[in-house]
Amino acid sequence: MASARKKAAEAMAMTDVVIEVVDARLPEASSNPMIVGLRRFRNRPCLKLLNKSDLADPEVTRAWMDFYNRQPGVKAVAISAKNPAEAARVPTLCRQLAPHRDDGVKPLRMMIMGIPNVGKSTLMNALLKRKVAKVGDEPAVTKHQQTLDLGPGMTLTDTPGMMWPKIDHDADGYMLAASHAIGRNAVIDEEVAAFLGEILIARYPDRLAARYRLDAAAMAGLDGPALVEAVGRRRGCLVKGGGLDLEKAAQILLQDYRDGALGRISLETPETRARMIAAAQAAAAHQVAAAGEAGEEDAAGEGGAGGEGGD
Repeated sequence: MASARKKAAEAMAMTDVVIEVVDARLPEASSNPMIVGLRRFRNRPCLKLLNKSDLADPEVTRAWMDFYNRQPGVKAVAISAKNPAEAARVPTLCRQLAPHRDDGVKPLRMMIMGIPNVGKSTLMNALLKRKVAKVGDEPAVTKHQQTLDLGPGMTLTDTPGMMWPKIDHDADGYMLAASHAIGRNAVIDEEVAAFLGEILIARYPDRLAARYRLDAAAMAGLDGPALVEAVGRRRGCLVKGGGLDLEKAAQILLQDYRDGALGRISLETPETRARMIAAAQAAAAHQVAAAGEAGEEDAAGEGGAGGEGGD
């Protein structure tokens, strides 16, 4: 990741427009803050593509586009890179962000960036109308940076998926794992599925009821872990002896979400994101205050002990 970041920073100096691809189901959780920092340092405009929009809740996606389009230097568009007509709009949108390159003298230089498994390679292949990048439903398929001619007066650089060193919020990690941006070797499927289940129960209970044939009685009082168990019972996920195979049940729930079998689902909205950030900031402030109070008590105790010793 450090090597990829260094190469991306070097390429950024020779780039006119950054095409940042994010997952429309979790746009902020799937946006690498290092990418934001690199493009802002170079003052490069950003075409933020909310990819996989065909899997995301359309109402929530509209709210995210409003959110991003209020940011300076950013143009947000929802697409499905698998749709050639939608992908074909990208060069025109980039030209609008870099009108100084529309003079026929120098090429428009675009660079695709994003975290693993958000669809960068699919977009690259769609734009070039041939397979030049390996595609797969798993993280870290693209290994090397490459620059190709997109057409008269246009070049396109594809970069490997970049994660950042530390994910600040646990919820982001779970959302990324649920959406397969983090590999299975880094997470426990049952925990990720339970987290996903909490969101689905809160926002899309009707989808769960329809998919797994759960009646009102079965849905009542469900939390994330209980949902995984319910899916396991409905799908016959059993181990030797008749117990539930929770790992298999978790994988079924996760795969149904990833494939869109549960319908168009969004894991975060601008409002839920704001609440999560506010809660994290409040918790951090409380920890600082508590540490300060503990320090004052320690200092007072040391002062008192010193006074007694002096007597």
